[in-house]
Amino acid sequence: MIKTIAITGILISGLSLPASAALSGFYDSGKQISTILTSEAVGNALRQAPIGSVSNTGTREDGAHEWEVRTQECDLKVYLVPNEPVGVGKVTYTVEVPQACE
Repeated sequence: MIKTIAITGILISGLSLPASAALSGFYDSGKQISTILTSEAVGNALRQAPIGSVSNTGTREDGAHEWEVRTQECDLKVYLVPNEPVGVGKVTYTVEVPQACE
């Protein structure tokens, strides 16, 4: 009887915790690319030039995702800093563009 009560208590308390589901790598990388392509800062840094490619090039020491956006005349480094949600939700990203194309 005591075991049943303990197990029931664990199950009930476990159900009240917020769910944290991991997103697939495909969905998350798509979200990151979308964030880059809709960023005004990236467009301005590229001087509105047409994009040839967008590539993930690694991770910075602080956990920011490093991307390279290529045009005919410029290779632009872009960093996406992950912002964890408060409570249940999806990770969002803050765009950092350290240097614009010249």
